[in-house]
Amino acid sequence: MQQPLSYKTVSQVAGPLLFVEKVQSASYGEIVEITNALGERLRGQVLDSRAGLAIVQVFGSTLGLSTAATSVRFLGETAQISVSDEMLGRVFNGLGNPRDSGPNIVSKTKVEIVGSGINPYSREEPSEFIQTGISTIDGMNTLVRGQKLPLFSGAGLPHNVLASQIARQAKVLNSTENFSVVFAAMGITSEEANFFIKQFEETGALERTVLFLNLSSDPSMERILTPRLALTTAEYLAYEKESHVLVILTDMTNYAESLREISAARDEVPGRRGYPGYMYTDLATIYERAGKIKGRKGSITQIPILTMPADDKTHPIPDLTGYITEGQIYVSRDLDRAGIYPPIDVLESLSRLMNQGIGPKRTREDHRGMADQLYASYAQGKDVRALSAIVGEEALSDTDRKFLKIAQSFEKNFVKQGLNEDRTIEQTLDIGWDVIDPLSDNEIKRIKPDMIEKYRKRNR
Repeated sequence: MQQPLSYKTVSQVAGPLLFVEKVQSASYGEIVEITNALGERLRGQVLDSRAGLAIVQVFGSTLGLSTAATSVRFLGETAQISVSDEMLGRVFNGLGNPRDSGPNIVSKTKVEIVGSGINPYSREEPSEFIQTGISTIDGMNTLVRGQKLPLFSGAGLPHNVLASQIARQAKVLNSTENFSVVFAAMGITSEEANFFIKQFEETGALERTVLFLNLSSDPSMERILTPRLALTTAEYLAYEKESHVLVILTDMTNYAESLREISAARDEVPGRRGYPGYMYTDLATIYERAGKIKGRKGSITQIPILTMPADDKTHPIPDLTGYITEGQIYVSRDLDRAGIYPPIDVLESLSRLMNQGIGPKRTREDHRGMADQLYASYAQGKDVRALSAIVGEEALSDTDRKFLKIAQSFEKNFVKQGLNEDRTIEQTLDIGWDVIDPLSDNEIKRIKPDMIEKYRKRNR
């Protein structure tokens, strides 16, 4: 077996990148070992290779690396992770090394982390309802097994608290498959990391969860690997262990910033707002690994979370994400300021696969009609609220006052719920009937009369 080749021909250190010349052969994605003047070792990965030049992305700080005293050894293998069901209940860092007090994962199964999206022909149509216990998601923007449904948030909003609640409470109803969660955090603070670990430990959810935590103090280059480590682990649990896996990725904005940092170091021509032109393709390689495969019992559902810079939904990161994924859950700053948790604005949110996961034998037969009625009534109520701010509530008609009351009740009773409140879909729909109670039967235009007769009378 040929020994790995070592080179001392580093010509340039630029940010997180090393430029190694006179390289005989280097493969894209190949792992390298970097040794500095003090004998300290770092890992890196070949980012580009052409005409005897290899550009190496360093997983760590490049401080102290000199062109003269640095050696680079090409190991002839791509980035891999040892996978096992023993990873459940464990906490790892952004490179897949144990972050808790547990041992390294020893497994005969080692898998390359650079996966690929699921072939559209092999995809099975998502059709099973996932209950998160959160009314604004379950009732209005239903998550379906195999879906990729991002959460659009902003700086300072409680998206991490919401993510941990979804991870703790999510379950597939009427399913015999195991349910697991893979949680990957990129660029979070130590305080946030401790919060996640504590949340999962205290509720017992850690037993079915694998955590990958990349801290803000860790090298930003690790953030390129972290979501791929998480998805590779999820694919093993889903397709080898026949488990349904919910993957939560937070924060994809930090991931995109790392992409921009690498692109700038390579002197690439920038795209929109300085992000690389291939960011759409790169994000797709992550998002498209979610889904169900025909003939396989397991599946991967994905909730990527991203903070929109300056709350701008036209920013490249949320904009490109929206093109790839199947809807979005929108976290509202106005609702957060009003003290409403979770501050999800249903009028800005959308689940494109909702209809495939609701209805008789999945949720309840009045689900679609109730969601439509709540949308219409809440939207009208918000319009009336804006009008009353101008003309005063005294100038409103009786009908207007009715919809204003519905909007207030919707936010106070339907949207707002506790941090540990896990509502069933029946509870969510019943609260919906309470919210629209001020309307007469004739004013309920989105729900069929037989559904009104069956479910409204029962709630009175």
